[in-house]
Amino acid sequence: MTAYDPTNVFARILRGELPSQTVYEDAETIAIMDIMPRADGHVLVVPKAACRNVLDAPPEALKAVALTTQKLARAVKAAFAADGVTIQQFNEAAGGQVVFHLHVHVMPRHDGVALRPHTGAMEKSELLASNAEKIRAALKSA
Repeated sequence: MTAYDPTNVFARILRGELPSQTVYEDAETIAIMDIMPRADGHVLVVPKAACRNVLDAPPEALKAVALTTQKLARAVKAAFAADGVTIQQFNEAAGGQVVFHLHVHVMPRHDGVALRPHTGAMEKSELLASNAEKIRAALKSA
């Protein structure tokens, strides 16, 4: 297994070196807006523990990520009046992982609407901020 790289983008966000639209944070996790969303309301759940992916994550980090993922899945479903939620998690390059810090994608879904392709284009910060506020409001009313 390749060693954890503390210069990855999520480690830098956790240290406050890079900005993010944070929608939720607790002692063990953070949930942020994906800057290249495949659906409006696409969030990432990230453990604060330094782990590359599910293969090297300590059990307590996995538990915290799972609980935060459930909380955010409920919130994005409510915030975007979605019919369902897609949850994805990738491990190692061959498994589709691009950023090598454990993270879970949570995307609200609507019947008959496909996910947008991952083009690498970043979303406008104003839309991310607006979507983040909708999720924060849904978390408060949960």
